Amino acid sequence: MSDLESIAQLLEQSLNPATSKQAEQSLRSQESTQGFALSLLHVVASSNLSNSSRLAAALFFKNFIKRKWVDEEGNYLIPDTELIKSEIIPLMISLPNNLQIQIGEAISIIADSDFPERWPTLIDDLVNKLSQDDMITNYGVLTVAHSIFKRWRPLFRSDALFLEIQLVLDKFSVPFLNLLKKVDLEIDQNQNNKAQLLILFDVLLLLIKIYYDLNCQDIPAFFEDNLNDGMSIINKYLIYSNDLLKPQDDDDEEIETITKVKTAISELIQLYTTRYEDEFDQLIPQFVQSTWNLLTTTGLQSRYDILVSKLLSFLTSVAKLPKHYEIFNNDTALKEITEKIIIPNLTVRESDEELFEDDPIEYIRRDLEGSDSDTRRRSSIDFLRELKFKNEQLVTEVVLSYINLYLSKYQSSPENWKFKDLTLYLFTALAAKGSVTNSGISSTNLLLDVVQFFTNNIVSDLLNDQIHPILKVDAIKYIFIFRNQLTKEQLLESFPILTKHLHSKEFVEYTYSAITIERILSLRDDSNKKPMFNKSDIEPIVQDLLSNVFRLILQNSSTPEKLAENEFLMKTVMRVLIIAEDTISSYSGDILEQLLSIVSIISKNPSNPKFSHFTFESISVLIKNNYLQNYSKFLEIVLPTLLNILGNDVQEFVPYTFQIFAFLLEVKPNSIPLPETYKQLVQPLLSPSVWEFKGNIPAVTRLLQAIITADSNVFTELTPLLGVFQKLIASKLNENYGFDLLETIILKFDDSKIQSYTKQIAILLLQRLQNSRTEKYVKKLIGLISKLTIIKNNDYAINFIEQVQPGIFGTIYEQFLLPSVLNIGNLLDKKIVIVGLTNLISSPILISGNYSKLLIPTFQILIKIITSESIFNIKGDHEETIDLELEEITSFGSNFSRLSTISSKPFDPLPQINNIDGGKKYFIENLQTLNVESGNNFLNQIKSQLTQDDLKLLNSLAL
Repeated sequence: MSDLESIAQLLEQSLNPATSKQAEQSLRSQESTQGFALSLLHVVASSNLSNSSRLAAALFFKNFIKRKWVDEEGNYLIPDTELIKSEIIPLMISLPNNLQIQIGEAISIIADSDFPERWPTLIDDLVNKLSQDDMITNYGVLTVAHSIFKRWRPLFRSDALFLEIQLVLDKFSVPFLNLLKKVDLEIDQNQNNKAQLLILFDVLLLLIKIYYDLNCQDIPAFFEDNLNDGMSIINKYLIYSNDLLKPQDDDDEEIETITKVKTAISELIQLYTTRYEDEFDQLIPQFVQSTWNLLTTTGLQSRYDILVSKLLSFLTSVAKLPKHYEIFNNDTALKEITEKIIIPNLTVRESDEELFEDDPIEYIRRDLEGSDSDTRRRSSIDFLRELKFKNEQLVTEVVLSYINLYLSKYQSSPENWKFKDLTLYLFTALAAKGSVTNSGISSTNLLLDVVQFFTNNIVSDLLNDQIHPILKVDAIKYIFIFRNQLTKEQLLESFPILTKHLHSKEFVEYTYSAITIERILSLRDDSNKKPMFNKSDIEPIVQDLLSNVFRLILQNSSTPEKLAENEFLMKTVMRVLIIAEDTISSYSGDILEQLLSIVSIISKNPSNPKFSHFTFESISVLIKNNYLQNYSKFLEIVLPTLLNILGNDVQEFVPYTFQIFAFLLEVKPNSIPLPETYKQLVQPLLSPSVWEFKGNIPAVTRLLQAIITADSNVFTELTPLLGVFQKLIASKLNENYGFDLLETIILKFDDSKIQSYTKQIAILLLQRLQNSRTEKYVKKLIGLISKLTIIKNNDYAINFIEQVQPGIFGTIYEQFLLPSVLNIGNLLDKKIVIVGLTNLISSPILISGNYSKLLIPTFQILIKIITSESIFNIKGDHEETIDLELEEITSFGSNFSRLSTISSKPFDPLPQINNIDGGKKYFIENLQTLNVESGNNFLNQIKSQLTQDDLKLLNSLAL
């Protein structure tokens, strides 16, 4: 069997759950061998192999390139890099679309690292392959180009970025515009040739996406000079129509290419409107007219949802411009907008009802403000809010008349429930100032009374079991949106009502109820920013609330994927446990067992990262709030499940497992010896395979620190542990974990045990400082030096560095460390450095010894940092931090998923000293002591060598 066949066979086996793990391990074992990456590409290219094998090869290749193309220093990690770059472009051009997407992403990753310096021929190769006749080849070339250029869209502006874009523009702009004109001409010439039109519109779609790419950072001179030529073609296809390109079946939900083209155009003209108003100004009115015509003639089918959403976003961006807002700023225009655009796109459609019933979790994600979904409703509301922001009085009057009209229609005939739903969306859009954020609405339209509207139109729907489920959801959502406008008493009264809806059979209804409970519990008091609700507020309902939510989670447990589908329910569990604290101590073991049983099920196939994360946060906060009374019991319950995750190598959950292992050890009572389980973990934790996954590194480091702190004697040999330190310290990405581990080693091991290693440690630290220092690294080294003076003694840090070479401490300290002290930001680090440097100037080596020349510079830096007003506080808003962290978890991957509820606190060697004031007091007291010991000469000696500015700062300390 050839190498190609054996790799293809392994790829095929990787698709089968029964053989996937072994097949993937076999593939990974070949990754560093010569020719492996090229073999993967050849499998992708081979039309003799099955489509599934080719797709598996494309996916594996993309992920392989992502992991292994370069290290953080930019060094290649695999052989054959030049051969890969020479083969990958012509290969991709010839591939079918589903494979092109994966290889295109791989090219984008390679380009991100190599283009332009190490891949200077890339753009020339693409331009040379463009054809005036072969549109299929052009499609392949443009697919590659877009995969490279779209990288620029989210990037921050920089000289390097603009140089790269300019290099592309110099070579690509003219061929690009020529091809755009050629495609436009061919579309005109092939009006009746459907097959050719389909190919041409595929190419046109890529051209418009690339138009955006090339203009995403700034408008290039070429595009400004050719603005009318380019935009006349763009406007033509915004309103273009051809019956040959329309779907055969009006119910067909597949988005046709012409709709995708118009959607891409909408994004492009919005970019020009928001970023390049001066250049685009004269063309805006014609695009507004084209957009209006398109919006009022586009059907309500779901396939047009994204297009309508983007068109409305464009109109919203126009409404933000004072000059062009006047188009909308009159009674007639607003009525027409409301009737022809807002109301049709806010009204419930049959497809919405189907989504509500058939895919309720998707309905919720689209409906929730703040989700990524482009929906008609979201964009209509955003447009209406922008109009209201510009003229609140007029918009409120116009839209309120429609609200009253549709409310009366509903009241006269309640089966017309869609009218009530419409009025609630309209009222919410009018009443809320700004959009609904994670913390709700901060202020409302003073022309409307949201509490009165709630009393008159919402309360009855919350209590009425006979109305349409969507109206029940609307009523719950009203509390969700306006929770900040209700008093704590009103919100407490809402809990029994919301809990009642947890018994509903409707997925959306009970989920929205859970979401609203969670958001209410996350509210903070405006006066002190502390949580509005505390454990005593919810103690009477906690047990019932948790049992209901667990029941809802577990009723969907037919498969691991189904169980993990509804992350909103698990987030509610997490929030309730955060607020309940230790009030659940008596039955916390039962809850913990339920959470762990959920982990056991979803670990068979982790599918929803958010659900998983909230589950582990729930476990963590439960342990954190209740371990004092239940420590041994918790260990007994938790360890088997966590060990099972490690044993089955459920990589998605391994970082969570290590964090919980570490926390359990960090809070272990001194009376309990180190459990045998932890002793057995030591050897595996030191093996290289555990450190291969980036997401493991913070958690494994923390666990090692916890084990060392609990019982350093389990490490009979220090060499493997210091090998881990060496690996971490060599990496810019992980250097901080290296310092954390080193501090724990120095603090917790006896000097006699580490003495023979300290010289080698110091050499490694200085080598890294010399060869590839970063500002972060220098700050960490300053922190280490300071902690050594605190943990050990005033001279320890100097002697530690001097082992490498006598006299080297002064050079390192003067050239690298001291100049960076003023850049240290947070209070804890400042305190540590203030105390550390104060200890140094108290050392005889600095007062009268070999380094006496460092005394005054150190003193000057100390008084500057102590008197500086630019002090950046440490974030202490813990629960709010949880929210911010969790919203970003969207996928399983190589990044570390930190458990916020049990996040490790930075090591503080002086917890008894308050951060900045305590550091200042420590400095002053030590200075006074030194002065007394010197017969009151020390301060005079110092003052005589200070500048006038420094003396002013010193005098401000009342010394």
